[in-house]
Amino acid sequence: MRMRQILTILSLAFVVAVALTSLGIAYAGGIRGAGLLGVWFFLTFGIVVVLAQLIPAGILLSSFIGTAFSSHRRGEMPVEAT
Repeated sequence: MRMRQILTILSLAFVVAVALTSLGIAYAGGIRGAGLLGVWFFLTFGIVVVLAQLIPAGILLSSFIGTAFSSHRRGEMPVEAT
C-alpha cells in the first residue's frame, strides 16, 4: 500500500513537471489565450505517450544488443560443437 502511494505521487510529479515544461515552451513560442491550452495539452500528452513507447523499446533494444554481442547466455554453460 505504501509503495502504491509513493508511485502515485512520483507519477503525478512527473506529469506536472512535463505539463509545466510544455506550458513554458508554448508560452515562450508566442502562443497566447485559448490556443495556449490546446498546445499545452497536445505537448504534454504527446510527450507522455512518446515516453510510454520509448522506454519499453529501449529495454528491448538493449536486450537485443546484449544477445547479439554475447557468445552465450548468462545462465548457461558454453558448449562447442566439434
